[in-house]
Amino acid sequence: MSTNPFTAGGSAYAAHRPSYAPQLAEALARVAPGRDLAVDVGCGSGQLSALLGEHFEQVEALDPSDSQLSGAQTHPRVRYREAPAEDLPVADASTDLITAAQAAHWFDRPRFYAEARRIAKPGAVVALITYNNPVGDEAALAPFRALYDALDPWWRPERTDVETGYAAFEFPFDEFQLPVDPIRREWSVEAMSAYVQTWSALRMAQQDGQDALITKHMDAAKEAWGTGTRLIEWPIAMRIGRVS
Repeated sequence: MSTNPFTAGGSAYAAHRPSYAPQLAEALARVAPGRDLAVDVGCGSGQLSALLGEHFEQVEALDPSDSQLSGAQTHPRVRYREAPAEDLPVADASTDLITAAQAAHWFDRPRFYAEARRIAKPGAVVALITYNNPVGDEAALAPFRALYDALDPWWRPERTDVETGYAAFEFPFDEFQLPVDPIRREWSVEAMSAYVQTWSALRMAQQDGQDALITKHMDAAKEAWGTGTRLIEWPIAMRIGRVS
């Protein structure tokens, strides 16, 4: 399993990452065989977990990082626990829905898939969800895109999996399509800048003393954006299937 660079910085991730639309959880609940238990693996700060709590009697939200869990969104039907994707503390044949949102590229996937099969009820749904780079006002976003490209030496290989929507993953379930809308936000340049500060590659570049490089691009971004808000969208990709 690859080392996940998000084992720290949970509070910033929770505060500044775009959250999923409630319709995503609704769509997942509709295709699940029941609504007793959902398991959100690599849940991070619980952005999807809390939404699932509106549709399932219980949600087990699991992440290996106590930093991420410390900033998690509370919900009366969501229980957060520290656990890796490859060793899920969930009973056999108990689960209606297994999700991994912006997380599966860090898993040892054969081991995770084996665990998913173990905990799944017959016909349970497994969904690997990811969102790619934001789109919108191209002039405003161009300096942020330039920063993204400048950080290429610090992006982990797993970033390619996100950019391609997990298309290259082996996915040993009965796959089907579930169209979902992108994440949409009206954001200021301050909100966009705070989001960019959560990029793993940016934090690694900072550790390597690249503050001048980052500041140059961030200053250009503020000038290009100007005042006011812009509609920003993050396209969502999903590999989804049933356990047979």
